[in-house]
Amino acid sequence: MRVRDLNWMQLEAYLENDDRIVLPLGSTEQHAYLSLETDNILSERIAFEAAEPLGVPVLPALAYGLTPSFAAYPGSPSLRLETYVHVVAELLDSLYAQRFRRILIVNGHGGNTPARARVVEWSGEHADAQTIWHDWWSSPEVAATADSFDPVWSHASWSENFPWTRLEGVELPAEAKERVPYPLPLDPAAARRVAGDGSFGGRYARPDDEVLELWRAGVEGVRALLEGGWDAASSSPRNRVK
Repeated sequence: MRVRDLNWMQLEAYLENDDRIVLPLGSTEQHAYLSLETDNILSERIAFEAAEPLGVPVLPALAYGLTPSFAAYPGSPSLRLETYVHVVAELLDSLYAQRFRRILIVNGHGGNTPARARVVEWSGEHADAQTIWHDWWSSPEVAATADSFDPVWSHASWSENFPWTRLEGVELPAEAKERVPYPLPLDPAAARRVAGDGSFGGRYARPDDEVLELWRAGVEGVRALLEGGWDAASSSPRNRVK
């Protein structure tokens, strides 16, 4: 259930019986021909679809992340590393103060992963809390499913092209793109010259039955963590890196 569909009294009542919550992390950034909010859309939606049958609340996606290499693409704002790390830790502090003790972070943007180390530290500072950091797109289940269809999948390629990240009236190139050398240059202008339209390579689209199977693998992976990714005793902390 999305917290946007709840009031504070309903969420307080939920806390009488459960202490789990999901924090999606995203980024507003170029995704070639797909929505600038692709990472936000995917992290929040996959968290919601996984959590809904379990009745676990899902926060709105943190819509801004670490994407300095894309700064030359309009609509791709980036936070400084120290700012982002502080924001994530302070959100965990706030949730902890409100009695949430099992926090699943569903990350939808690879650039955000430097904050994972701070999440590990935070867990060590709170002996009665547990966190899981989950990069949903790179889990073994999702990766195996993607590889079974096409071994070339990356940023802004077919693997992020879902019905809910496409833009009406935007036509995608029919030809696959050669892989972009990675990592990109640190200078944003140079990164844009290298990445061109922004895709990192591969096909721009694949049949919907394939991408929806990829999506199901992602949803099932998040749900499995919500159901069984925690230590049996809430007093025993865990930080898992997926």
